[in-house]
Amino acid sequence: MANRNELFPVFLKLENLSTLIVGGGNVALEKLNAILKSSPNAKVEIVGTTVSNEIFNITFDHPNVKAFQRPFHLEDLEGKQVVILATDNYKLHKEIKTETTKRGILTNVADTPELCDFYLGSIVTKGDLKIGISTNGMSPTLAKRIRQYLEEALPDETHSLIANLNNFRKTIKGDFAQKVKELNELTSSLITRIN
Repeated sequence: MANRNELFPVFLKLENLSTLIVGGGNVALEKLNAILKSSPNAKVEIVGTTVSNEIFNITFDHPNVKAFQRPFHLEDLEGKQVVILATDNYKLHKEIKTETTKRGILTNVADTPELCDFYLGSIVTKGDLKIGISTNGMSPTLAKRIRQYLEEALPDETHSLIANLNNFRKTIKGDFAQKVKELNELTSSLITRIN
């Protein structure tokens, strides 16, 4: 059997979770921007021996984001559900990953797939539609290109379509199976238009 991406996609409500980013440079900034693009109300704490001015500037516009210029301490993991490691110190990443595993904290380690519990994929957002793209950590560049393609291919009216389908769904009588059947019939023409 050919290789297969066995990752399970989920969409987290980061405003309900507490996230820690360890590192304060360009990679940390990239991860922070990715989080805030999808979840502008995410609760994020950044800890780094050096924290960029760009990260500090973000904290002014996002009150749920706090940045601390100091070394990482184990106490920083208290109350965290998600941790992203974004320093250039592999030894530190391994030490923190060992601790997050003990505590059951989901962890992403930048550019180190073997230490990751999850990957940050490319995201396409059109109103309420959100599509996550993963290459199993093997080619972020390809994921980015697919994202760009989908952003251009999906019409800007996608949000209105979703809202109209939601309103229609509320008018359908019957049980769950009946609702699914009617919505499938209604939306089947979308596939034929794409083909």
